[in-house]
Amino acid sequence: MLYTFGTFEFDDHSTELRKNGRITALEPQPAKALALLLARTTEGGGDRADGIVTREELRDAVWGKDTHVDFDRGLAYCISQVRSALGDSGENPRFVQTIPRRGFKFIAPVAIVPPIAPVAAVAPVLQFPPPHPPRPKRSLPVAILGIVLLIAVVWAQYALGPPWAERSQMEPQPVVIGVSIFDNETGLPEHDRMVSGLSDLVVTRLTELDRERVAVIGNAAILRQPRNIRNLQAVKSSLKADYVLLGQLQLGESGLRFITHFIRLRDEAHLKANRLVMKDGGVGGLEAAVVEEFERAVREHVLNPSSN
Repeated sequence: MLYTFGTFEFDDHSTELRKNGRITALEPQPAKALALLLARTTEGGGDRADGIVTREELRDAVWGKDTHVDFDRGLAYCISQVRSALGDSGENPRFVQTIPRRGFKFIAPVAIVPPIAPVAAVAPVLQFPPPHPPRPKRSLPVAILGIVLLIAVVWAQYALGPPWAERSQMEPQPVVIGVSIFDNETGLPEHDRMVSGLSDLVVTRLTELDRERVAVIGNAAILRQPRNIRNLQAVKSSLKADYVLLGQLQLGESGLRFITHFIRLRDEAHLKANRLVMKDGGVGGLEAAVVEEFERAVREHVLNPSSN
């Protein structure tokens, strides 16, 4: 079924999401979540006429009842990827709204494009073209004019610049930034979920900065490796990444602190590193501080570089 909303269209059979006719990247699990949200919105009746999809329904649709995963983190990632693909945000949603303690709801107007009815086959009618009349002979001045025009076109093509195909290859490619899963080095397991979820928040924020100039990767398997076996050159070669972001939550004498790293992969140089110390020694305000620190680093060294 083909759904249309705003400038988007989504085919739940092929799981292709398009914006203004162009395919927008969406991973299989977030695509399943989007399909269920759209289907619920257009049901128009029954027990779920309010359009809300519960968290349990999303779990069954995306992973199935027999699959055991970190459901809370996986669901948060799916919804964040759907919002990122649609250019949406949880704070001021235009498409996906969070319903506290219940689930999620697609709030934009949605239309269903009916399938095109097949056209009945018609037996071909054989027609014989009339005999061609004799072509008039081209006069010599016309032939000369055609040659002159051809020479002018070839000259203009090389004098004014490279052909279109070469120009398209010269267009700048987006900078690729990998966001590694952050590390909890406090030895306190109660911080594990919060720290790992922080990397997803950073991915979501960075994808909203400039989609034409920055491509963010946060779910590749190589970025999920523990710090003791993490290989930055392998990240560079596997993802064709230009930069990588790392982070560690540590326990100091005055309480918790978070260390941020913004690394250029071609030479593994630290372009920016910072120690964020929580004033009360706890985790209050940690998420906002980490996200803002990494956003600031990307703006300084990628979007508005000065000397690097």
